[in-house]
Amino acid sequence: MRVLINAYSARLGGGQTYLINLLRRLPDTQSLELLVYAPACLELPNDARITRLSSTWPTTNPIARALWERLVLPRVLRARKVDVLFCPGGVIATLVPQGCRTVTMFRNMIPFDMRARRALPYGPQRMRNWLLERVMLKSMANADLVIFISEFARNVIVSRISVRASSTIPHGVPEAFKTADQVLERPEFLPDGDYVLYVSRFDVYKHHFEVVSAYARLPEALRRRYRLLLIGESNMPEAQRVRDLVARTGLGDQVVILGAVKYALLPAVYRHSALTLFASSCENCPNILLEALGAGRPVLSSSVDPMPEFAGDAARYFDPRKPDEIAAAMQEVLQTSALAAELGRKAAERSRRYDWSKTAEATWQRILSL
Repeated sequence: MRVLINAYSARLGGGQTYLINLLRRLPDTQSLELLVYAPACLELPNDARITRLSSTWPTTNPIARALWERLVLPRVLRARKVDVLFCPGGVIATLVPQGCRTVTMFRNMIPFDMRARRALPYGPQRMRNWLLERVMLKSMANADLVIFISEFARNVIVSRISVRASSTIPHGVPEAFKTADQVLERPEFLPDGDYVLYVSRFDVYKHHFEVVSAYARLPEALRRRYRLLLIGESNMPEAQRVRDLVARTGLGDQVVILGAVKYALLPAVYRHSALTLFASSCENCPNILLEALGAGRPVLSSSVDPMPEFAGDAARYFDPRKPDEIAAAMQEVLQTSALAAELGRKAAERSRRYDWSKTAEATWQRILSL
């Protein structure tokens, strides 16, 4: 069976992490042949069944890539006698030859969340998400198989269109993040003392502003004992808005904005936290939340779906748009050692549900069944 994966859109961490974990865990069948179009920065596993293809087209440009998918890729599918075209980015812009099946995924929730879209400034980003909503719906309606990564996401889509066939297969948690029973060295870049951790890039729907506002409401004794540590890409307007809030509230010594940190260092950062927050209100499968659970530290999470679907009773929930609720949850856990210990135990146990081997096995089984 010959499968072609069009992964040219996998330019960010989440898309690349998914693809690498899938390709590292191929099924035992030797009859499987994979042809992969992927960004040059993505290193593919060394497996004789995987062949990297390349194109002279400027596929980093979305418009040029769409033209390549429409005009060139169909000829490649015919010439290579491809059985299945897999587009994990969520968009199928290719007219496939007769007999070739199509598979896509639903990973990007922003085009389907009107509150998240309205928070974006007027301009190209709003137009892009408006267009993506329509193109993704058409792709999923026409695909032979749609892979969802949460039941919440599946319900969002099937309430609007009919899909031919679907499977819900959540992402896994890398074993490196399941550290609840391990002693990890504390990274040198961490501030001294205990800290409350929030890992996420500074997008509006991640609610860093509300988290810092909540932290400012904590009793001074708690703020002196626990710093607030913010990790994530910070070269965007929302980060400056948060910095301005920190300056206005006089929390410069207590709120630490580290910016992006190497992915390989994050397991130790989670493990050494007093508690971890996840305050997003727009997710499909919340990878950061899953990784936080693996550390066996208490987790406080946004109550917006699909977060409860993944964390279950292993997290204390709050409305991410209400700083008072966030502050109350932080204070309760930080001041109640028994509750913190119970949440940490449940978090570690819950994280065992999410395994990349299971994700890959279920995904290849469904693709090969076509």
